[in-house]
Amino acid sequence: MTPTDPLAQAFVQFSVEAGVLRFGDFKTKAGRQSPYFFNTGLFDDGAKLAKLGEFYARRLIASGIEFDMLFGPAYKGITLAAAVAIGLAREGRNVPFAYNRKEAKDHGEGGTLVGAPVAGRVLIIDDVITDGGSKREAADMIRAAGATPVGVAITMDRQERAKDEGADRRSGVQYVEQDLGLRVVSIATLADLMQFLAASDDPALQANAERVTAYRARYGV
Repeated sequence: MTPTDPLAQAFVQFSVEAGVLRFGDFKTKAGRQSPYFFNTGLFDDGAKLAKLGEFYARRLIASGIEFDMLFGPAYKGITLAAAVAIGLAREGRNVPFAYNRKEAKDHGEGGTLVGAPVAGRVLIIDDVITDGGSKREAADMIRAAGATPVGVAITMDRQERAKDEGADRRSGVQYVEQDLGLRVVSIATLADLMQFLAASDDPALQANAERVTAYRARYGV
């Protein structure tokens, strides 16, 4: 049996209570019908965002990954990187952060990068990894600025195949780690969610356990 991760369990509970992690019938980007959906856009007030930044910070510190600054890819990554920077500062680790614009600015400071100069070992902050394509773009931007991407921090690792067709049966996380050479740190995983449902004394939550287990059996890695 997989050991219980207290931080992951606390994060899953927080996400359910905040309405960010929901159960039902949802169509994923890959076109699958998923029994659960994790929407970081619903961390939509100061208290939720501060708590989210705290979870990221605690996971990153515990991971031991070494980095000099944070980078948030537009658009969700911008808010997340700011929240993580604040969370880390509260833990005694003050690091700079930067983000990109989708369109280059032709006045003022110009360019596509905003915030601290992109330099040293850079950790990408985002919500999830689907197929890893956007993480490759972020890594390319970081390298173009003369810095080194070292990893990606995300909220939830869905632990499912990125593609239904073809010989590549890897998840987006596995692609990022194996092909891009970037370490991935997640606050929680689908396995953590399944542990949470199995241990819950809420009948409404328990009722979702079987469907989530079946989904992982079909699409999981």
